[in-house]
Amino acid sequence: MTNQSNVSFEMLASEMLPFATTLDMDTGVLSPVPAPIQRSLSQLVEVFADRGSAERILREEGDRMIYEVFPVALPEDAAHVLHCTTVIYPGTIGGEYHMTKGHYHAQRDRGEVYLGIGGEGCLLLMLENGETRTVTMKPGTAAYVPPNWAHRTINTGSVPFTFFAAWPGDAGHDYGTIEQFGFAKLLVNQDGQPVLVNNPHYGSSS
Repeated sequence: MTNQSNVSFEMLASEMLPFATTLDMDTGVLSPVPAPIQRSLSQLVEVFADRGSAERILREEGDRMIYEVFPVALPEDAAHVLHCTTVIYPGTIGGEYHMTKGHYHAQRDRGEVYLGIGGEGCLLLMLENGETRTVTMKPGTAAYVPPNWAHRTINTGSVPFTFFAAWPGDAGHDYGTIEQFGFAKLLVNQDGQPVLVNNPHYGSSS
């Protein structure tokens, strides 16, 4: 019997052999995968509404890891289901919880599924007209992102928030629209509770 764990990802992609990865339920790390995608505060200053607080933290405390993504190596085409895990570390920037950059799918009519693994979090979703929805996530929550909704994940707890995601291989990622206009709402910590507030920068080009 062939040991699939010894098959390279290049061979898997070219010959489309079945294979498996292993999810560490305690840490949210998926392996084996290529090097994780790491996003630290220095790369995300403009994602947070209070950019002054982000810059002060960088000066006084140094760079801070916000989140890591562990993607399985697969071709980005319609024949495949791309998937990954993400670990968002706890913390706030100017009262706003640590979060991912957020994006639309380049192909707007593609959906996505998230499964909570550990910690507590929130899925923030928005249509292009600014309509906003949230889905509270915890271990075992299966959250569905319908077509046309931008989505961002947020750690609202005190430990790493980890989740699994799967989406059509040809969906693509449109980060640029969010980078330019932001989300209409922010999720902030008020008296220890997550509260949705208006984003004062929404709609203004960065």
